[in-house]
This record gives sequence, C-alpha cells and structure tokens, in this order.
Amino acid sequence: MASGLLLSGAAVALVTAALPANSSPVFSDPPPDKIVIDVATVNGSGCRPGTAAVAVSEDNTAFTVTYSEYLAQVGGNSDPTAFRKNCQLSLVVHVPSGFTYAIAQADYRGFASLQAGSSAVQRASYYFQGSSQTVFKNHNFAGAYNDNWQATDTTDWANLVYAPCGVQRNFNINTEIRVNAGSSSPSKVSFMTMDSTDGDISTVYHMAWKECPRK
Repeated sequence: MASGLLLSGAAVALVTAALPANSSPVFSDPPPDKIVIDVATVNGSGCRPGTAAVAVSEDNTAFTVTYSEYLAQVGGNSDPTAFRKNCQLSLVVHVPSGFTYAIAQADYRGFASLQAGSSAVQRASYYFQGSSQTVFKNHNFAGAYNDNWQATDTTDWANLVYAPCGVQRNFNINTEIRVNAGSSSPSKVSFMTMDSTDGDISTVYHMAWKECPRK
C-alpha cells in the first residue's frame, strides 16, 4: 500500500503515453527519488480537518486523495445546505531536483443514490499557485441511479501544464459535488458521495514527468 500524509487512504495507477519526437521528454519511468507531499491548507464543507488524506504511490506515478465525510444530499430531513459540498486543498509537492511534473489525468470516484427525477453533478479544477485556474470540468448524473460512479478528466499531452522548474508552487485542487431534487418526491433522499470509509475509494491524480532545462 502507498504511504501517505495524514489530514484520513490510498490506491494508485500508472500513466504511460508517447509524445511526438520533437516534444520535451516525458518519463513513463519517473525519477527514483521519493516524492513528498505536504498539505498546506484544507478548507470546505466536504473536508473538515481530519477527514481527508493524501498518499503518494510507491512508483511516483500518481498520488491519491481520500475523503471520509464528503457527502451531499437533498430530500427527507436533509439540512437545506447539504445539497452542495466542496473541498479546497493546497498541496506542497516536493519533487526530485531537475524534474518537473504535470497532471495528465484525474480519476474521481464515489457512490450515488439518486431518486427518479433528481440529478447530481461532480466538478473539479486544479492549478499551480500563481498560474491561471483551469476551467471546472463537470460530470452530470441523472436519477434513478443507485451505484458507484467514476468520472475522469484527461488532458491532451500537447496541453499539459507543468509546474515551474526551480520554484516551489503549491498545487491547488478544487472539487464540488451537488445534488438537485428536481421533480423527485421531497420526502425521499437523494445523495452523492466522494468519500470512503475503508480507503478503497479515492481520487487519483496521474503524473507526467519531464526534465527541467539545464542551466
């Protein structure tokens, strides 16, 4: 299992891909020195302190974020503000000298139980400190639905945004889940989670690597 930094799990996957011959080298085999990720800040209704964890894969190809209380719901006796939950993480990613990374793919997972007539949306963006925030990518789900869900955001290799070389910039992640009652019965609960009680469900951020220019 991957070792992690506590704030609360982890699993990982490998990214490999080919680039055109004239592109900067991207490594399917990342630098051997271990990545360390520190959590600078965590804010949001979906990730109270102590309910989120970050872990780095053993092979440096990905890191995961696992939540334990990330749930949005409507209907029944639900709190009127519970229909939307969000989380903002700011991570300090320490990478081996001479290398930089980009996020090539992000896999989001959870569980949803949506009544007929209701709907839900999962959305996320991420960016390096000091750079423009990426546009939120939305993934919509319609009831009736009662199953695990997964949503994947993929960036074309030509459009990867790498962390600045030689400068420490925090990596910021903004996520949100929202449930709308729609035409469903007000007495019935619809909910969506992006959490895990056993560490098996986590968000995975796949990393692409390349060397920094030599000075």
